[in-house]
Amino acid sequence: MDVKTYRARSVQEALALVRQDLGPNAAVLHTREVRRGLRRWFGGRSEIEVVASAQVNVPSRLEPRRADVGTSPSGSASHSAGAADTGPLLEPVRAVVPRPASGPLGETAKRPSPDDSTSDLRWQLDQLQSMVEQLYRQRESQPLREMPETLFRLFTDLLDAEFTDELARDLVDRVRGSSAPEDLDDFDMLRARLLRMLEEEIRATGPIDVVPQSRRLVALVGPTGVGKTTTIAKLAADFHLRQQRRVGLITVDTYRIAAVEQLRTYADIIDLPMEVVATPREMRAAVERMSNLELILMDTAGRSPRDEVKIQELKVMLAEAQADEVHLVLSSVASGASLKKTAQRFAEVGATAIIFTKLDEATGLGNLLPLLRSCNLPLSYLTNGQNVPDDIEPADPRKLARMLLGRPESVRPSPRIAN
Repeated sequence: MDVKTYRARSVQEALALVRQDLGPNAAVLHTREVRRGLRRWFGGRSEIEVVASAQVNVPSRLEPRRADVGTSPSGSASHSAGAADTGPLLEPVRAVVPRPASGPLGETAKRPSPDDSTSDLRWQLDQLQSMVEQLYRQRESQPLREMPETLFRLFTDLLDAEFTDELARDLVDRVRGSSAPEDLDDFDMLRARLLRMLEEEIRATGPIDVVPQSRRLVALVGPTGVGKTTTIAKLAADFHLRQQRRVGLITVDTYRIAAVEQLRTYADIIDLPMEVVATPREMRAAVERMSNLELILMDTAGRSPRDEVKIQELKVMLAEAQADEVHLVLSSVASGASLKKTAQRFAEVGATAIIFTKLDEATGLGNLLPLLRSCNLPLSYLTNGQNVPDDIEPADPRKLARMLLGRPESVRPSPRIAN
């Protein structure tokens, strides 16, 4: 079968080439829009590619709408290059602009022989699927066409910081909507505007406020492996060694012997009292024995957000301790969907703030913004390493906004976390 491919700036020009080369009765097998250059989705030059043959009779997929459309011997309307200048029949071709089905190496798939009805039907289904995929890509890329270079740079920066495509588009559209046309050439101004937008979406509660001559009990909760025990050690060392506060530790993480020994080691090094609690009654007694302290930090066992029984046990233990603050500890390397689901479940135990850990391990922090948008909890602390008592600092919206955009120089250990 003689199949040829033609490219031109428009469908009409491409069909004119087909008629000139193959004659007026040539059949158009499929068409697609081709964009050239690295920025093919953002205003690059486009061409229309038409694949045609003079040896194939392709039935039309459209109902006849003009009296001058010819019919095939079987009675169905034929879609040929010779009928291209009738006008209305070409509108669906320009709107759909399907891409041809491809083989394993990307080559254009050829239509099977009409005698092979099963393969021919499969070929047509593949073509319809390719049309749907092309329409989806056109719809998704449409808002960013003709994008100025400055906004394109912001968009790619957001993608590099692991923002989702949808979220990056939303932020870039907001920057564009809030900017005058003459401002779109100033990248620094647009980036500063984006930083302010991110900063406005970050709520921070500040560090734990310890009042002299009064007791404050702060519990850390969260899933397994997020760094609760290490974070408690950092807080305890700072408040006791640097701020000279009377601090005590309570752990209910009796499920992991290593966790108890780890916290006990920290308590011995910092010279802090520590209680190991397994039941609500033991919790009441432990809190009473520490009534003379200014700050009690409580370490809890990691709970799966899907384990309803363990979540309820944790809720009972926190109620017995009468915790003043409950900080939900989340790892910044978790996916955005996982963070949102975890925050929703731990809201049931009375979480009052969020601590993000392992910022130094994350390749991008764009996954944090969906949680910050959907969750009503403010941020209290950020941690970015294993050093005790360093590598922790109170959450600062301006600094975190810069970190969200992927500035590695912003992720540095804080010399101190005191007020």
